Amino acid sequence: MKQLILIRHAKSSWEAPLRDYDRPLTAKGIQDAHLVSTRVINDIPKTFLVWSSAAKRASETALIFAQNLSFPVESIVFKEELYTFDERKLEQIIKSCPDEYDHLIVFGHNEAVTNFVNKFGTVFIDNVTTSGFVNIIFENQSWSHIENGVTKKVVFPRDLK
Repeated sequence: MKQLILIRHAKSSWEAPLRDYDRPLTAKGIQDAHLVSTRVINDIPKTFLVWSSAAKRASETALIFAQNLSFPVESIVFKEELYTFDERKLEQIIKSCPDEYDHLIVFGHNEAVTNFVNKFGTVFIDNVTTSGFVNIIFENQSWSHIENGVTKKVVFPRDLK
C-alpha cells in the first residue's frame, strides 16, 4: 500500500514585482498553512518522505508544516521539477518515488495538484485551494504502478474556520 499526501502551497503574494517562482506567502497564506497543518497532525504517518517544489511559496509552506508536524526541515527534499502546473509531469515525478517509501508528502502547485487528485482519487474536487491537503491511498506496492487510489481525507482552510 502507498499513501500520498498532496498539499497545495499556501496563498502567495502578487504585490511585489517578482518572478512567479519567487513569490512569497501572504499573511493569510501563513495563517492558513498553520491552521491546516495543526489540524492534520493525526493524518500524517509515522515515517514519510517529503518533497517540495523549490519555488518560494511552496518551500515556505513546507517549512510551516515541518514546524507544526515536528519533522526536521533537513528532511525536506526541494525539487526544481515540482515547480510544475502539469499533472502529467507531477504524475511522472510521484511515480519516480523509490518503493522503499510507503508514504510520500508532496508540496506543489495548481493545476497539477487538482488535476492529479481528480485523476487518481475517488472524490472530485473542483479546485484544491491554497493550503489544501488531500490524502490518497493506493493499493499498489510500487509507486510506478499507482492508479485508482482512494481519497481518504480532504482538508481546506475554509472548512476549519
